[in-house]
Amino acid sequence: GKEKTRAGGRATAVPDVFPIVGIGASAGGLETVTQFLKHLPDRPGMAFVLVQHLDPTHESALASLLSRATSMEVTEAKNNTRLQPNRMYVIPPNKVIGVVDRRLRVSPRKSIKDIHAPIDHFFESLAEQEGSRSIGVILSGNGSDGTRGLLAIKSAGGITFAQDEKSAKYPGMPASAIASGCVDFVFPPDRIARELK
Repeated sequence: GKEKTRAGGRATAVPDVFPIVGIGASAGGLETVTQFLKHLPDRPGMAFVLVQHLDPTHESALASLLSRATSMEVTEAKNNTRLQPNRMYVIPPNKVIGVVDRRLRVSPRKSIKDIHAPIDHFFESLAEQEGSRSIGVILSGNGSDGTRGLLAIKSAGGITFAQDEKSAKYPGMPASAIASGCVDFVFPPDRIARELK
């Protein structure tokens, strides 16, 4: 495959090569992500970006709800924020999110009528930027958003997880990813959290 070499041994000079974990969820996501967070260590040494399907017309309370489940800081993603380890960033309503040079790119959703696939969008951006360091997790939700993104992470040499269908309240999204053959590990959310350590 095409290996991108890091210019001038940059990896040693830059201490911030912690993994970035993309998490995609939709219906049933709050409970699932809460369970996931409760089983992570206090300082997992990774940055987590949660792309959850949200009602585009309402303010989201997701960040404050999730912060009760973890000692990590949970904040709503803001454009141009430099990712930090031991934090979770949550997509704002009616936005799409990507990553460039380890900074978040938050932009308005194109149109309500377009097929909205914010998880694919973020995962594809993560795969392109982080290559084999990228980690993608698909949790409870309906539909197939995230499958294309996990395929991108898998083909970049990253690691892919999906929630097992038994533990997912809405197994559509994980089932779609699993059926596509791009998932390395299929576990309940608490086990995914433990595997990431």
